[in-house]
Amino acid sequence: MFADILPDLKAQIPALRGRLLPNEPLAPLTWFRVGGPAQALFMPEDEADLAYALANLLGDVPVTVIGLGSNLIVRDGGVPGVVIRLGRGFSEVTIEGDQRVRAGTGVPDVKVARAAQEAAIAGLAFFRGIPGAIGGALRMNGGAYGRETKDALIEARGVDRGGRVRVLANADMHYAYRHCGAPDDIIFTQALFQGAPGDPQKIAAEMDKITESREATQPIKSRTGGSTFKNPPGHKAWQLIDAPGCRGLTVGGAQVSERHCNFLINPGGATAADIQTLGETVRPRVREHSGVELEWEIKRIGVPR
Repeated sequence: MFADILPDLKAQIPALRGRLLPNEPLAPLTWFRVGGPAQALFMPEDEADLAYALANLLGDVPVTVIGLGSNLIVRDGGVPGVVIRLGRGFSEVTIEGDQRVRAGTGVPDVKVARAAQEAAIAGLAFFRGIPGAIGGALRMNGGAYGRETKDALIEARGVDRGGRVRVLANADMHYAYRHCGAPDDIIFTQALFQGAPGDPQKIAAEMDKITESREATQPIKSRTGGSTFKNPPGHKAWQLIDAPGCRGLTVGGAQVSERHCNFLINPGGATAADIQTLGETVRPRVREHSGVELEWEIKRIGVPR
């Protein structure tokens, strides 16, 4: 448990409209279901509420943003400062002219894919294969099945640490593979995507194929965090992990998935330390076997217990 900083926060941001909770457990908000609490969890009502909070929050207060928790390890000691989670006020999807889709960053990726399909907009079905929400896709250049966020994004809107609303064009995001070069302090609130005219039935069939592929090859019904490591240039991470015999490897309560060994899973009794230690056990084995250094794709936040 952290010291209660809510009285200080409420003094700094008295006109806050969203929910502010002390020592709120974060494990239930992550797919791994592990980790400690947020010293203070803030769920802003909307973009204006978020901008007000960031503009008036003292600069020495750490701020961390989380989404649906699908690609995230919260360490067992929790996260000091303010953890911001975008929810109801950032959950709209609207269809605009010229096959464009505007989505709040709290919207699950799959919901964007479905909205585009229903509107006969092609080019966004790949979002069906990305676990998580649009905010994470923006920050990580999320991609699946041959396309990435950078291939569809027109612009992203967000709020910086000073409370200023920023609009970034695709080029301003400085995208690379699983990387976004936009300033780290920007909390994205909205995205505008470009699609193309399409046939709803064909798009639905494409999405069904993605669903079938995921169910056949990934441990989607397990407590997991998606792909653990980025694919190094010219390699597939799962093959590098499999080659030195890491499939099924365990540390404490955490395990390398038998189904897809670039997935770490929590069968039920793992801690965040178990999961991170397992990943750090795999990396040197891969390096010794192949000479390739695996880079984490899963984000890790907070402090150890």
